[in-house]
Amino acid sequence: MPDAAQADRLLAEAYAAGASGCEERASGSAGKWLLLYAEADRAEAVARALDSVALDSEIGPPEPVSECDWAEGWREGLAAVVVSPRLVVRPPFVEHPVVPGQANVVIDPGQAFGTGGHESTRLALELLDRWLPRIGREPAVLDVGTGTGVLAIAAAKLGAGRAVGFDLDPVAAAAASQAAVANGVSAAVDLFVGGISALGPGQFDLGVANLLRKEIEPILPEVLDRIVAGGVGLFAGLLEADRSVLAEACESRGWEIVDEADRTDARGDVWIGLVARAAPIGPTGRALGR
Repeated sequence: MPDAAQADRLLAEAYAAGASGCEERASGSAGKWLLLYAEADRAEAVARALDSVALDSEIGPPEPVSECDWAEGWREGLAAVVVSPRLVVRPPFVEHPVVPGQANVVIDPGQAFGTGGHESTRLALELLDRWLPRIGREPAVLDVGTGTGVLAIAAAKLGAGRAVGFDLDPVAAAAASQAAVANGVSAAVDLFVGGISALGPGQFDLGVANLLRKEIEPILPEVLDRIVAGGVGLFAGLLEADRSVLAEACESRGWEIVDEADRTDARGDVWIGLVARAAPIGPTGRALGR
């Protein structure tokens, strides 16, 4: 593969000649390749443009790529996610039989993150399904960084009396609002664009955040403050190496890690989910011992 300066020159000539994309790919002992893509009627022009650049790097001839319907091809591999006998999440174009008593959450994959397929979202759904019934009747749920709204919607379908989700991204909040309507839970799910500062303290029985550590760590105290004494916080989006940092941050505020789970993705990365519980308040107004 050419060096950075050579690669920039190659790309400039290729795009000027009609290239439509590029990809850097490792090839074992052969090192790295810079692959360029172009429509069939522009491939020869791109090849000539590259030949005109006097570089030492080897430039291979254009090769045809089989045609496919890219507008539909991205759907391949997407399937229903069976979280438990109580919950399944699926895209609208995937049919899946729902067993009696199983909530069916339909999420259209789009620009917002969180459709149930990623290991961190799956962990958040699993922990939500596990802990929501333990909280009590019709608990209030907070979904921090809601994305597609899948967690807030799942909470509503699993028995939450109220679910509030927010996101800094207006595209995500709009997608979540549309999904809540499509799933028939818009009356129980409130969604807004903004940050957690818009919410007062101690409003929720359960808080869930499927966010990377760098995203949740700065606002963790605010998230915990929004959960009532005796409530729980569910945190996914964390890698195995993040566990001690998040656990210590929770424990420093009097919260205890009471449950956890992990899932390994196709790359071998281990994602974890943590459940923290706040000490309940006794009749004297002081936190009870754990």
